Amino acid sequence: MTRMRSLCARALLLAMAVAVMPGAVAQEGWIDLFDGETLFGWQQLGNLEWQVENGAMACKHVRGAAGWIATTSVFADFELSAKIRVGDGGSTAVAVRAGLDGHPSENGASWITLSEPERSKPAFRDVAITAKGDSVTATVDGQSVEIQGGGAACGHVGVLYHCSGKIEVQEMKLRPLDMTPIFNGKDLEGWNVIPDHASVFSVVDGAINIKNGNGQIETANVYRDFVLQMSIFSNGDHLNSGVFFRGPVGEFWRGYESQVRNEWRQDDRTKPVDFGTGGIYGDQEARKVMSSDREWFEKTLVCHGNHMAVWINGHQVSDWLDMRLVSESWNGKEGYVPGPGTIHLQGHDPTTDLSFKDIRIQTYPTE
Repeated sequence: MTRMRSLCARALLLAMAVAVMPGAVAQEGWIDLFDGETLFGWQQLGNLEWQVENGAMACKHVRGAAGWIATTSVFADFELSAKIRVGDGGSTAVAVRAGLDGHPSENGASWITLSEPERSKPAFRDVAITAKGDSVTATVDGQSVEIQGGGAACGHVGVLYHCSGKIEVQEMKLRPLDMTPIFNGKDLEGWNVIPDHASVFSVVDGAINIKNGNGQIETANVYRDFVLQMSIFSNGDHLNSGVFFRGPVGEFWRGYESQVRNEWRQDDRTKPVDFGTGGIYGDQEARKVMSSDREWFEKTLVCHGNHMAVWINGHQVSDWLDMRLVSESWNGKEGYVPGPGTIHLQGHDPTTDLSFKDIRIQTYPTE
């Protein structure tokens, strides 16, 4: 009996340890499109009302209503995993690479249909969709299903409401595919250091390490629309840095900045200091600081047109649509920066000691 209790206790501790590792799935590149609590990162279209009920994104039948809910972000090549339940006699569709204008059958979207017969006892269905190049495939509960529509190379992910019945989305996550490394883990080939600044850049244990005062190291190539992923380590208390993007070549601290600063007020991670890690510096605070100092954390950045969003450890923390006039100085704190531009890593001040590794990018096709 004592041995049994010991084994049960160990199993419980293991389960608890797994449950509190927010970056475990993110390390494999997955991000949550639905956080289980809010509709952050989603937009409703049509005259239906979506809400979060019991940890699921839900839509009830309203006579005469129609519409769908779509991500604010755009994706190109990816794996999608979702758990969806369709109410008794209801029907829905999951669309990918969808435009926001017109009907999915007219805007290049690919989609699958889910339905339940009347008087059924619906359960959550496991939906998996892979979009890669010209190919889109899908399974429901492990069985291949027909893909309808198609043609678009990138677009939004959405859930459509077709007819009577309640629609519930319990989980939806996405992993970008065919990410191209832009740091080789060995040296600084493919990166340029802006001269006459204090930062010291080196490669330590497969990561770009930045120490000392302010400085900037930027990619030799320029990018406009993309998804960028990397791992970051802050070796100090509340150190300040940033990942800049759409910066003009060779110019110091221009473009947009995705902040790196693991600090919050009053023991409340929803109150970030200095915009917080994942915030769009000068434009939008992170809604929650999901990372901590002296721990590797994962950052995913999506930039498409005038929209940008950031996930930290798989959790979306910012969602910014820039509707301002174009910044003539390419300063994302002052106005819209159309790009393309470099991606650069910031050394901020004499306390700087940060590392960046597994830096990879997927560029979106030109529209």
